[in-house]
Amino acid sequence: MNVFSHPEFDNHEHLSFFCDPETGLKAIVAVHNTSRGPALGGCRMFPYASDEEALRDVLRLSRGMTYKSALANLDLGGGKSVIIGDPRKHKTEALLEAMGKHLDGLGGQYIAAEDSGTSVSDLKIMGRHTRHVAGIVERTGIDGRPCNGDPSPATAYGTFIGLQAAVKHQLRTDSLKGLKVAIQGIGNVGFRLAKHLADAGAQLWVYDIHEDNMKRAVDELGAKPAAAEDILTLPVDVIAPCAMGAVLNDSTIPEIKASVIAGAANNLLERPDHDQALKDRGILYAPDFAINAGGIIDVFYERTSGSAEKSRAHVETIADTLAEIFRRSDDSGRPTGVIANELAEERFKKHVAHVSTLPERLARAV
Repeated sequence: MNVFSHPEFDNHEHLSFFCDPETGLKAIVAVHNTSRGPALGGCRMFPYASDEEALRDVLRLSRGMTYKSALANLDLGGGKSVIIGDPRKHKTEALLEAMGKHLDGLGGQYIAAEDSGTSVSDLKIMGRHTRHVAGIVERTGIDGRPCNGDPSPATAYGTFIGLQAAVKHQLRTDSLKGLKVAIQGIGNVGFRLAKHLADAGAQLWVYDIHEDNMKRAVDELGAKPAAAEDILTLPVDVIAPCAMGAVLNDSTIPEIKASVIAGAANNLLERPDHDQALKDRGILYAPDFAINAGGIIDVFYERTSGSAEKSRAHVETIADTLAEIFRRSDDSGRPTGVIANELAEERFKKHVAHVSTLPERLARAV
């Protein structure tokens, strides 16, 4: 397995592989950039088909976190971790504790948070052996309700705010009433996004690999179920991918009928040039690392003892960031993903991190 010559390697600062035969843990941690502060990013557990697939995912995701934090104006770097395995079959307390020990050995350069396949309770188990985990503090959430640290509500709310901004720009309307939205992935984030949309009067179509998730959306929100092969090509106004990445590719893009793509999943584009392919078809793409930053914003405020009100206000700036991206794209004729990358690079390359105080504040025991 080549690393330094890997197509997704982007001068990552750190990459570690960890194997614990006793628990079955196989994990990879990637730290992409810490120019703004310590790397914070989710710990994902997924049954990757190969080690190569896992490596590709963690390299892409960690880079995306650097850009996400910079674009959200957070004093954080970008990192990510992946555990190879099916979270519904292979996850055990012993495996999670072994992961916590590995994270602790990294000395705080990477702080793990919840991601696909992991939960707040999982991070708390890891936290038995390290303080370098986030999103586990019980407090008031951005919706004013008690929160156990789960960043999903903030991610979903930020995605909803971003979707509104995209609809306003593309469809020239502030109202979501009657808007047709297809949601791919109806888990923790996807369901909450669907709830926001349903409350705003949108019509929903949903798909998830787990039938119980789909049934919940159908029963509680009045959503219509869709097949896996149809969810991205339905005749709707908006597609909201909220599952795995690389779903915008050579096969799907020509078949898309929606005029807006705004979802919470990371790394939606299979290749960078698919950004231009979407623009060529007149489809407005809300770059994933811009629209789904609500969770990392909320975790940042948890780690720095910020209030729910400040976190919510910061999450709502996602609309302003996207509006600037859309405006620059219109003015220059270049696709939105390229513009978002440039804007993020402007922020993390010119930023002088508060290295004397910030890492200590973020790494405090919880």
